[in-house]
Amino acid sequence: MEEFGYRQELKRTLKFSDLLVYGLIFMVPIAPFAIFGSVFQASGGMVAMAYIVGMLAMMCTANSYAQMVQAFPMSGSVYTYVGRGITRILGFVAGWMILLDYILIPALLYLAAAIAMNGMIPAVPLWAWLVAFVLLNTLINYLGIEFTAKVNKIMLVLELIVLAIFLVIGFVAVANGQGTFSFDAFFNPHTFNPSLIFGAVSIAVLSFLGFDGISTLAEENAGSTKSLGRSMIASLLLVGVLFVVQTWVASMLVHDPAGLLANGDPNGTAFYDAAKNAGGAFLFILTAAATAVAWGFANALVAQAATSRLLFAMARDRQLPAFLSRVHPKRGVPVNATFLVAAISLVLGLYLVTQPNGLTEISTLVNFGALTAFSLLNIAVVWWFVIRQKSRRWFVHLVLPLLGLAILVAVIINANIAAQVLGVLWLVVGLILAFFLLKAGRMTDPSVAAASPLDEKEVR
Repeated sequence: MEEFGYRQELKRTLKFSDLLVYGLIFMVPIAPFAIFGSVFQASGGMVAMAYIVGMLAMMCTANSYAQMVQAFPMSGSVYTYVGRGITRILGFVAGWMILLDYILIPALLYLAAAIAMNGMIPAVPLWAWLVAFVLLNTLINYLGIEFTAKVNKIMLVLELIVLAIFLVIGFVAVANGQGTFSFDAFFNPHTFNPSLIFGAVSIAVLSFLGFDGISTLAEENAGSTKSLGRSMIASLLLVGVLFVVQTWVASMLVHDPAGLLANGDPNGTAFYDAAKNAGGAFLFILTAAATAVAWGFANALVAQAATSRLLFAMARDRQLPAFLSRVHPKRGVPVNATFLVAAISLVLGLYLVTQPNGLTEISTLVNFGALTAFSLLNIAVVWWFVIRQKSRRWFVHLVLPLLGLAILVAVIINANIAAQVLGVLWLVVGLILAFFLLKAGRMTDPSVAAASPLDEKEVR
């Protein structure tokens, strides 16, 4: 840390297994439960293909994270990597765009969970569920990253148990004729269209968002920098396989595929209905309840932790108010940033509760910000390693980043128009802020200070 001008303030306690579990929890192994119907309709029924393409793009981007975190082992995610790999201004823009994901996704998760719980227990109002989830997660994150890691492991086991129950019952149901065995979820020549698939990926990629959150724990990693990259790639590969298998099974259990393609999934229950077709009301309730707890508790817990680390890193570099850089002297967590994320999630969530399409409104922004930031990250890898460091590791420093960039750009182009418009507006605001920070002298380029130890020796 001292090489880059920082003091070690956060506690280094996380091992590879902790990082792996963190990534799995952040992505949620059962994430497709909630958006299965939307991805099914958008992909023309080829929901498994949409997840495979999304996983390919995220694996390329995970490689870029793995490379940059070894060069700059600090908190801050894409803000740090793009800022030090290219220039501070683009780093701020990348950080600003990923904030669209990090800041909004906890509110999205809390709202989705509150809606699910209210559907099962209508006597408890939406706002009460939302407040309960926010307070519980804030308390756990305040108690420290070690306690958060322990809770993560318990939640991961429970999610995997629910998923295993669904898969076993689902496969048995298909074998007994309650579903139609087919590989149409992987490829259907009657509905296939590249634009269709990339449009579906723009929705499906929401399930993958979170692997990048591992990079925000760089200053709490007790192992080598390589363990961060390996944990990102490993968590992506594991969860990607789970996504593909569960959506394939669910697609074979859809009672009326033509109706789902034509009318969509307005109630968000397509996956639960497929589960009911296989295992009755028991499996419907089990999958719905698991989604509520996974999104509103487990996923939102790590999302809040990751967001607070990003705010901490940007504030430490004077890109955000200084009070966000305060670290609790005993617990070793960015306490003010943690409380701010909780406050934003609470206020935004309570507002969205009153809106009929609140969940749709906020989800349109999340993916655009993340995909734009990931695109900048892939460019940063090529710029830093190939152009500036003269690397000849063509596959990891050129081919994979450019492949990831190409897929991400295709997904962004085919994304929802509303998401594109709102995302561009957010980008414009970020560019304006970057201009004022530059004029205020708070946008100094750290690239010289970021030279590697080898470069410094060669200069001396």
